Formats: sequence, C-alpha cells, structure tokens
Amino acid sequence: MAETLARSSTISAGNGQPAMQSAAASGAQRFAPGYQVAIKARMRFSCSRSFPVEITSISLAGFTSDALQPAHPGTLCWLTLPGLGALEAEVVRSSNQGISCAFKNVLNPAVLNHYMTKYQAD
Repeated sequence: MAETLARSSTISAGNGQPAMQSAAASGAQRFAPGYQVAIKARMRFSCSRSFPVEITSISLAGFTSDALQPAHPGTLCWLTLPGLGALEAEVVRSSNQGISCAFKNVLNPAVLNHYMTKYQAD
C-alpha cells in the first residue's frame, strides 16, 4: 500500500488566518480545517533536544504551536502528543506567533477526534 504523504501550503481562509491545504499521495487536493485545542506536547527539530510546546490548532494535515524557536519552512520536526509516539512533520510557517507544520502522514480521523474532544480550547 502506498504511503500517504501530506504536502502543505498556506492559503487564506478569508478571515486573515492561514488555512492548511494538503495533497495526499493520490494527488487529490483537499482542505483540512484546523480545530482550536490546548494540548501540552513536545517538539524536536533534527539534531536537537525536545522542548515543551502548546498545540493551539490541529487538523488531519498539520498543527500550529506556540513554539517561538526560529525555523525555516521545510525544516523537519517531530511532535510528541500525549499518548502517541513522535509524529514527523515539516515546518510550513514560522513567525513571532508560533510555528505551523504539516504532518508527513495524515493524522487518523479517530486520533484527531480524540484530541479535539479531550483538549478542546476554552
């Protein structure tokens, strides 16, 4: 079975916020809406130690965190969510508001639902 890869680019969601768009290995374009959450997690870049972050938005295709470490688009990173192993991702956007990343493999919908339900932002 072919491995599903997520490639991301930012587009405007119409409200001034970037929206994440992903392309599955099949080449089909689809929109992956982000959900507001508050998840304490750990993030790591290549050749560095992990550090604590808060995930503020998550979707099937990626996430946004409050990490303020400088990272260029295309930089590989690994996100460790509570109860899961490290998930490989790629930096899509980095600013003074945080880092947005695209998962290498699209998140399972049941896993996304679990985190949306358990860690919903107030």
